[in-house]
Amino acid sequence: MDEPVYAPVILAAKGAFAGLGLKLDVRGAQNVPRSGGAVLASNHVSYLDFIFAGLGANPSGRYVRFMAKDSIWDNKIAGPLMRGMKHIPVDRSAGAESFRVALDALRRGEIVGIFPEATISRSFEIKDFKVGAVRLAQQAGVPLIPEIVWGTHRLMTKGRERDFSRGKAISVTVGTPIVISADDDVEEVGRHLHEVMRTMLDEAIERYPQQPEGPDDRWWIPARLGGTAPTLAEATRMDRLEALDRAKKRQAD
Repeated sequence: MDEPVYAPVILAAKGAFAGLGLKLDVRGAQNVPRSGGAVLASNHVSYLDFIFAGLGANPSGRYVRFMAKDSIWDNKIAGPLMRGMKHIPVDRSAGAESFRVALDALRRGEIVGIFPEATISRSFEIKDFKVGAVRLAQQAGVPLIPEIVWGTHRLMTKGRERDFSRGKAISVTVGTPIVISADDDVEEVGRHLHEVMRTMLDEAIERYPQQPEGPDDRWWIPARLGGTAPTLAEATRMDRLEALDRAKKRQAD
């Protein structure tokens, strides 16, 4: 497939990775099919996750069409790139249209990337899932592929200054595809996906080759593992307060 925008963007990204001295570890890439549709469901800890999550499909020669909030398309730089790479804008107040576009892409044999948590996890744990990824895979009749990225939050995440200092490790793990039948319960499959990705995250953290450099550098470690990141409950409360604040601002406008 001709990709006049996506292919050069990948080459540029790989050049940037080399310039930053990133230590990339991509595992399980063979789980991405070389042809046919699939839903790639990734955790979400960084603003850069769609770049690294896409690497999991790269060895199979596949391009991932990520679903992302439509405000990105308004950016003068990112917008044209998102259009050129055929990513799928999501208007959270009118999600049916983006669902239809993603479903059409899957039926054409594309890989669609989704972050089931919808927003970045401040705790760096797996948050509650939306069921859209499961519904898409079921209705399109394609496999659901779990994926975990780790270390990306050390570069650029919510509430922290970006840090592009050299030598950080980045882990990308693609799990075994989950096959969903038309009779499967969406909520039950969603719970299974959540548990699979929690286990994959624990394994990714355990084998991660780098450790905090001191007490002040423990912010990127989950609280349950001795880090200073917010707990999952604390992060949920912060997300709710942020959502309320956004709603008040919209009403004021």
